[in-house]
Amino acid sequence: MSTKHLDKIVALCKRKGFVFPNSEIYGGLKASYDYGPLGVELKKSISEIWWNSMTRLYSNIVGLDSSIMVHPDVWEASGHIANFNDPLTDNKDSKKRYRVDDLLAQQKTKVIDSLCEILSIKNNNDNETIDNISQFLLKNSNEWKSALSEAGVIDPFSGNVGNWTEVTQFNLMFQTNAGPSEKTGKSIFLRPETAQGIYINYLLVQNSMRLKVPFGIAQIGKAFRNEIIARNFIFRTREFEQMEMQYFVKPSEDNEAMKFWKKERMDFFSTKLGIDDKNLRFHEHSEDNLAHYAKAAFDIEYNFPFGWGEIEGIHNRTDFDLKQHEKHSGKNLTYFDPIENEKYHPYIIETSTGLNRLFLMVLCEFYHEDTNNNRTVLKLPFDLAPNKLVICPLLKKDGLPEKSNEVFNKLSKEYRCIYDEQGSIGKRYYRQDEAGTPFGITVDHETLENNSVTIRERDTMQQHRVEINKISEFINDKKN
Repeated sequence: MSTKHLDKIVALCKRKGFVFPNSEIYGGLKASYDYGPLGVELKKSISEIWWNSMTRLYSNIVGLDSSIMVHPDVWEASGHIANFNDPLTDNKDSKKRYRVDDLLAQQKTKVIDSLCEILSIKNNNDNETIDNISQFLLKNSNEWKSALSEAGVIDPFSGNVGNWTEVTQFNLMFQTNAGPSEKTGKSIFLRPETAQGIYINYLLVQNSMRLKVPFGIAQIGKAFRNEIIARNFIFRTREFEQMEMQYFVKPSEDNEAMKFWKKERMDFFSTKLGIDDKNLRFHEHSEDNLAHYAKAAFDIEYNFPFGWGEIEGIHNRTDFDLKQHEKHSGKNLTYFDPIENEKYHPYIIETSTGLNRLFLMVLCEFYHEDTNNNRTVLKLPFDLAPNKLVICPLLKKDGLPEKSNEVFNKLSKEYRCIYDEQGSIGKRYYRQDEAGTPFGITVDHETLENNSVTIRERDTMQQHRVEINKISEFINDKKN
């Protein structure tokens, strides 16, 4: 899929009610989006599939819903206040500010080659090289403050080589105040991730549910990051939903657990969401590029129209988080193992994905232009489709609308249905093809005679005559 197709998907999202620009009547708010009627249903379907596959298939994984706002010392302990920063640079001429890694990703190969030569950094022609350049410039900003200009880094806004400032840090957390006023209140932060809410509650969950290591805690919730540059539609936004599971294991068993969850998570995308294997890959973080808390880290990446992008992270966080919270809170966070008769801080294997990114991945994967039939089709699997069936009276007379409502009321108890009587039957079908609705049911005059309807399949456009009392049997047979 070309980058141009992303523009078509963005247009489809607005036209069909999947995603709307936030505050559009006021000119919009960058990096913020609202999810429309079909978007809400698609998000719900993805999150339910994730939740069911993560919690109901495992007897030792339970759920949690932690607060968005927590004690500020949580972020001190986790390292977010000290380390949760992006490297930034400003062009003195255009007055535009950029994240260095995003800026470099838009440059030509010769610019990156030049920077690698200037900084004596190995060029592997990948995103990791760009990250290494960004972090090197951040750590050595005074010594190499003219490197970006010397290498000819272009300002995307002006199209000219920028007059770049030295690289500086910018903390990504949104800060607010708790209390009656800014002067007397205590500064707190909107959470930039959901994981810490699990770590500070892990012993409460373990004790209340009588869990033994290994066990996991799953959570779906909002997180907030003050991204300077947010692009590629909903891939990177300032408000997003995380779906993650933190798996607590015996320290000596962390490597095996890591292998297990790598396989499980990759299988989820191909078997549960129906993503083509050729559009998925693992990216391993090099030792030099690991987060300060990680022993090992792998990203599952999807081949978006704009290139490969992370959709899930699988990290071995060791016992860093628990020891940090124990140190800062003064509370004992060790787990007592009754079998080994010993106490230890469990290692944590984290699986973390973004619901918004999975939403975009699904749209990209199943968007299809059927040129032979002059239509756009969203070939969503049945379980993902916002609406499963559309009920259409052939005409708006002769008792057909009344019979159609009868069919709608019967089927809506089992499936999410939509009723449509506007326009020709062909236009109605094509509208629903574009919205991803798998089956169209038409009520016509023959229905009044023998209680049968026409069922049309979205992908093949084949039509079948089925008795009303056998519709569910037909749909359940066909949907997979």
